[in-house]
Amino acid sequence: MMISVPNLLDAEGVAAVRAIIDAADWIDGNATSGPQSALAKKNEQLAEGSPAAREAAAIILKALGNSPLFFSAALPLKVYPPLFNRYGEGQTFGTHVDNAIRIQRGSDFRLRSDLSVTLFLEDPDAYDGGVLTIEDVFGSQQVKLPAGHAVVYPSSSLHHVTPVTRGTRVASFFWLQSMVRDAGARRMLWDLDQSVQRLTGQLGGADRSVIELTGLYHNLLRHWADS
Repeated sequence: MMISVPNLLDAEGVAAVRAIIDAADWIDGNATSGPQSALAKKNEQLAEGSPAAREAAAIILKALGNSPLFFSAALPLKVYPPLFNRYGEGQTFGTHVDNAIRIQRGSDFRLRSDLSVTLFLEDPDAYDGGVLTIEDVFGSQQVKLPAGHAVVYPSSSLHHVTPVTRGTRVASFFWLQSMVRDAGARRMLWDLDQSVQRLTGQLGGADRSVIELTGLYHNLLRHWADS
């Protein structure tokens, strides 16, 4: 399941993050790569755990906590602190799959990567190429979103970023462990939640059917969730 989260960061939030990271020192993107990814990855990123990365990540984590759509899509249990990368002309990230376990350096924090997130931090008209391409059961999905928009997709999927041919692509990326491990169950909960939201808008929250469906959602979540 691939879900877009529009305006995860508003224009002010994007500007705040960019002011922090644009003034920081960037390093080779393979600092966080596994052996397979290192063969395909050509980009730059902020050093993990650097003051700039932590400050910018705090803005994004706050935005995640304020996004009902993100919560419904991901049902997050653990979120890896957001990282930041950029692709200049000729840089790319070939086809790869994200590591199943992500371990934060210098700590005992680790998670199972159920879902990956890319938050775009540059307007799409400012660069050519740099398209996130995700291969799923429905075929190849191409994603290039406005600054502040995010996409959530399975970490198990094959994906790549096409070469940038003009300008610079800037983004944040991170992984999360969902409370609901099974992707099929997460999809059913997402569909049910979206239906409840639509019916609430049509019938109101006090409608008996809305209340019963809301109860069903929470009972299914209670049945499937780890916390």
